[in-house]
Amino acid sequence: MGNAASNGDVQLNRRRIAGGGVLIGIGGLLGFTGMLLVGSAIVSAARQRVSQLEQPPSELAKRRWQQARAATTAGAKAWRNSPAAKVSS
Repeated sequence: MGNAASNGDVQLNRRRIAGGGVLIGIGGLLGFTGMLLVGSAIVSAARQRVSQLEQPPSELAKRRWQQARAATTAGAKAWRNSPAAKVSS
C-alpha cells in the first residue's frame, strides 16, 4: 500500500464535484420553473371556474350562512317549545 492509503487521505475529483453541483443547480432551477407553470395553470383554471358560476362565492356563502342560522333558530325554538318528557320510575 502507498503512503496516501495508510494515512487515510481521500482523493476527490474536483471536476466531478463541480459538475454534480452544476447539475443539481440546473435541476433545482427546472423544478422551480415547473412548479411556477403548474401553479399558474391551477390559478388560471380556478379563475375560469369562478367566472362560470351563476353567483359569486361570497353571495353563495352569505346565503348558506343565512340558511344555517334559520335552521339553528328553528331547531332551538322547537326544542324550547316541546313538551317536557315524563320519566317513569
